[in-house]
Amino acid sequence: MNYTTILVETRGRAGLITLNRPQALNALNQVLLTELTAALAAFDADDSLGAIVLTGNERAFAAGADIKTMAEASETEIRQSGFIELFDHLARIQKPLIAAVNGIALGGGCELALACDLILACETAKFGLPEVTIGVIPGAGGTQRLTRAIGKALTMEMILNNRQLSAAEALHFGLVNRVLPPERLLDEALTLAESLAARAPLAVRAAKQAINLAFEESLTDGLHTERELFYRLFSTDDQKEGMQAFLARRKPDWKGK
Repeated sequence: MNYTTILVETRGRAGLITLNRPQALNALNQVLLTELTAALAAFDADDSLGAIVLTGNERAFAAGADIKTMAEASETEIRQSGFIELFDHLARIQKPLIAAVNGIALGGGCELALACDLILACETAKFGLPEVTIGVIPGAGGTQRLTRAIGKALTMEMILNNRQLSAAEALHFGLVNRVLPPERLLDEALTLAESLAARAPLAVRAAKQAINLAFEESLTDGLHTERELFYRLFSTDDQKEGMQAFLARRKPDWKGK
């Protein structure tokens, strides 16, 4: 597929997607999100890959939604556009998804990072949800995922009063996994992706599913789901290989079956 708003490549066993609307600070529009979801689905279906990295450019991971395309939209038009629903596709990706955030991640850009499984940030990164300043609220998961990541009090301040977090603050409050110099950000993200790709793929996917369900189900339901996924892995070749390799003190040869 020929993309116009993203760049797509593979690095070893990692898929790499770079948002590529530099003239608009990678603002998210219908075309970009459609291309992004298509690229993610293609990487997710590629058995040669074990993880996916999503990044932007030096100035911006993504500056938010493209307001030019929304300013005059009616409620009916914005409902029928399907723009917000495109974010739902990220939750369907089974492989680990790593956001490498450089520069600003505001509004929809912050929500895009929040929808990923791990976030690495460069020292100059900034996170914010300024939608209230233009008369709306976050609509692609920001009020829900940010609250779960950093708690109610700070989320209220960020969304109601446009507080932005520096990379160091984001690390302190548990929003990101690591903060790195700009020149190391992408390499570290790809190294992390390679490390994840070296794990038992079915176990990694099951673990991701169980962890995400912790934010969506009750503790009782979550424990039930976790246990069911645990049991099911004993019907896989990878479970037998992993445990036999452990007992034989050798490196496992994962087959993803």
